[in-house]
Amino acid sequence: MRRWLGRIGFGASVLVLISPALMVFLWMLSLSLKNELDNTDFPPIFIPNPPVWTNFIAVFERNDFLGQAWNSVVVSFSATGLAVLFGVPAGYGIARMRATRAAVLILIARITPGLSYLIPLFLLFQWIGLTGTLAPIVITHLVITVPIVVWIMMGFFEGLPPELEEAAMVDGATIWQAFWHVAVPLSRPGVTVAVILSFIFSWNNFIFAMVLAGRNSRTLPVAVNNMLTFEQISWGPLAAAALLVTLPVLLLTLLAQKQIIAGLTTGGVKGG
Repeated sequence: MRRWLGRIGFGASVLVLISPALMVFLWMLSLSLKNELDNTDFPPIFIPNPPVWTNFIAVFERNDFLGQAWNSVVVSFSATGLAVLFGVPAGYGIARMRATRAAVLILIARITPGLSYLIPLFLLFQWIGLTGTLAPIVITHLVITVPIVVWIMMGFFEGLPPELEEAAMVDGATIWQAFWHVAVPLSRPGVTVAVILSFIFSWNNFIFAMVLAGRNSRTLPVAVNNMLTFEQISWGPLAAAALLVTLPVLLLTLLAQKQIIAGLTTGGVKGG
């Protein structure tokens, strides 16, 4: 009996915690499937009757949605790949050398708002003539993704016994060989979590692309902003664009939820 009451209480607590986000998502879905008259009606109509698909068609008509989706894929994969390439060795070095000052700098970079970097980076890219291309967006996303990867991997590497790498080096391995063949395979759950979180943060980033992107280098979050007009707010197309942008990240999270939970519970956010 106590076990069932505990499960019911736990389920109710989870439902209370996720209900605000769930209601927002369902309301956004409802807006995307109604015409503008129903979207502005009062009292609100929650269930579309019948549902309409013109809002999703309007998203593709008003934007180069497929081109912006490709830009988002290129930027997110590039920023995530470079973050893993630099962040995993950096996290390993900081963890093994117990470089507390470097860890504090990484933490400061992680919690500092992206707007703090935007103006100097914009002036720099404008000076070297890169504004309007994908390159500055990828570089600015590294400001977000690299600290995430480093901070997560620091916690994982700190939890690994250094005797394993020392034994490998006694057998003749170099420090890089011990890192690559011993530490990295053991920290694979952490790398998985770092990749997923970096991709999500990069995919959802809006402000860097909004300021640095040109007509042909805009990403999907900018497509949502393009649905806003000076005459009125078209709630249906706006909600449809937001759903289309959210869908890849939502599917990724659902498919990789076991890896995320496993990575976080084995120390992926230790010290975070």
